[in-house]
Amino acid sequence: MTNLIKLGAVSAVALMLAAPAFSQAALVGTEALDDRIDDIQEDVADEFDKSVDADRYGANQFPDGWTGGVSLGFAATSGNTDTADLSVGGRFRYGNGPWNHTFGFGAEFGESDGVKSKEEVFSVYDVNRYFTDRFYVFGLASIEYDRFATNELDAFVGVGPGYRVVATEDATWRVQAGPGVRFTRDQLGNEETEGAGLLSSRVYYKISDTVFLSNDTDVLFSEGSNLATNDIGVNFKVSDKLATRVGYRTEYNSEPLAGYKKSDNTLGVSLVYGF
Repeated sequence: MTNLIKLGAVSAVALMLAAPAFSQAALVGTEALDDRIDDIQEDVADEFDKSVDADRYGANQFPDGWTGGVSLGFAATSGNTDTADLSVGGRFRYGNGPWNHTFGFGAEFGESDGVKSKEEVFSVYDVNRYFTDRFYVFGLASIEYDRFATNELDAFVGVGPGYRVVATEDATWRVQAGPGVRFTRDQLGNEETEGAGLLSSRVYYKISDTVFLSNDTDVLFSEGSNLATNDIGVNFKVSDKLATRVGYRTEYNSEPLAGYKKSDNTLGVSLVYGF
């Protein structure tokens, strides 16, 4: 299932933990395990931070100038199963008064026992022009290549109005919709260019200082097929030492090729404890 409106989001390469020489040698593989633990903790921390990010509440306008970052990840195993996974992604934002620009990109490649299992490259450009604290106009361009999805290539360009229905310090609800043009090429080589429409909803709610809810929904309408994604997550900060996130993501394609299912569902539960 192709997720058209997807920004690159990839785990950052973890830094090595500093430790005395004798403790590094106390157990074979300690440093490697430390690195993997760092990755897990950083992933969960990032998910939690996304919900408490101040940019999600109040006026949705970026600070003037450039912000952003790039990350790279690689993992490989050998022995009973030989695998290799490489991921790279980044997001850049530029604020200029009422104008907000966002450019994101990502790529993921995977191989298992010499057979490619993942090959995906995507990018998105989103521009918003605010006329009031609530009303804005958006422009969106996205493209995704996925060797293992129904649509090998899926691109969309659209424009339309957006409105922040709720805009408080603790909650926001933003909706936007507009017409556009969609180009697809499926795994059989069939190409299609057609008119399309995009409807998006973004909900962020701060239940308390320790509990946060987010729900992102995107629906793309076109004659060839309809695509829909919904990602809901609840973040709990139990204490300064314990945090967890429960998320559920659904991806739907109304017209998959033979052998492909219409929907994919992913349930994720993450837990971090520190002392």
